[in-house]
Amino acid sequence: MAHSRRSFISLTGSAAVVAFAAACGSNTGRGDGPGNGGATLQQWYHAYGEDGVQEAVRKYAAAYSKAKVDVQWNPGDYDSKIVTALQNSPVPDVFEAQVKIDWVRQNQVVALDDLIAGVRDDFSQRVLEAQTVDGRIYGVPQSADTQVLFYRKSMLQAAGVQPPQTVDELIDAAKRLTKDKVKGLFVGNDGGVSVLGGPLLWSAGLDYLTDGNRKVGFDDPRAAVAFGKLRTLNADGSLLLGAPSDWSDPAAFIDGLTAMQWTGLWNVPKIAAALKDDFGVLAFPRLDGAGKPSVPVGAYGACVNAKSKNVDAAREFVKWLWVDQTDDQLKFATKFGFHIPARNSLIDRADSLKAGPAADAVRFVKEHSHLIGGPVWTSQSNTALGDALAKIAKEGADPVQQTKQAVSVAQHELKRLFG
Repeated sequence: MAHSRRSFISLTGSAAVVAFAAACGSNTGRGDGPGNGGATLQQWYHAYGEDGVQEAVRKYAAAYSKAKVDVQWNPGDYDSKIVTALQNSPVPDVFEAQVKIDWVRQNQVVALDDLIAGVRDDFSQRVLEAQTVDGRIYGVPQSADTQVLFYRKSMLQAAGVQPPQTVDELIDAAKRLTKDKVKGLFVGNDGGVSVLGGPLLWSAGLDYLTDGNRKVGFDDPRAAVAFGKLRTLNADGSLLLGAPSDWSDPAAFIDGLTAMQWTGLWNVPKIAAALKDDFGVLAFPRLDGAGKPSVPVGAYGACVNAKSKNVDAAREFVKWLWVDQTDDQLKFATKFGFHIPARNSLIDRADSLKAGPAADAVRFVKEHSHLIGGPVWTSQSNTALGDALAKIAKEGADPVQQTKQAVSVAQHELKRLFG
């Protein structure tokens, strides 16, 4: 499946920052160009899956008059390629990413607070958190994605099932909706390991990190209780596994293989075209009365490579495109696929987000959103938590012991970062 804006907002994708051995190429992207002393800027995007995005970003770059901007499209493991480029190369000058604290500590990215100073309050809080380290902003948010629980109204009605409001109700609903060739719930072919780690934590009122990202947020008995629910879902036969496409694609839901599916807001147009009004969306349910419903938010931003030979020109281009050109920002978020603009004023202008399930999802984002991991959540911590979830869900390993092991790794990472 082609990468898209959605690819980094699963658990495994949120911290894909291990070193990538492939070379970034010998072309430096330099050459004579207009403006800024003849600067030529190289701008990198990952390979979006939505039709029209590549053409649009090339059009945006061509419209810029103060420098020549060459757009590079990057299929494959984009996040790892960025890590390698930041370590060794002055290109790209501008790139999209969710900033990581190690980049900041190693002086690989440039602070951009001044670029959004006049409109900072217009950006959604969560998308700014995705680009903030030690109170400084290192990426200008481009757009946001979220995931929600889609459900078939007719299937729930036929089974006498109400839309679930707690995790236990979700488990019960999945069992009651499983019959014949239809499974009750689809949360990915890995049984939810990649996408439900955060929602399960949030359902219990916990998080990846707390206290200003200085403390592990799931060093709590309720985390093991929540993670244990994933084992229940995987063990009772109600999950769809081995689907032709994974959680990010709506085919299983549209084709009637499952009555409920955890997937992205980006799929609303496809689902609506196929099912008309026979579907609704929910936030991930709360664990119990002490928990809360939740949805995840992932947000790429435009960053500037500190090794760029044209840092000032790169910063000026980022401000022009991602602060000043609001019409293009709105189109980027809503014309190609189905996404949420990074700025509140643009959300209010997005007609496609004003009614039906899309409006419900936007409300969930405003009321119940959480950032997946965040800049201080490292790849080592992410791998440890993913391994723990996999062992709990697939092998029936003790949730308490596995959670403790993941907590230990995350604590070690925080000690490395903050002493």
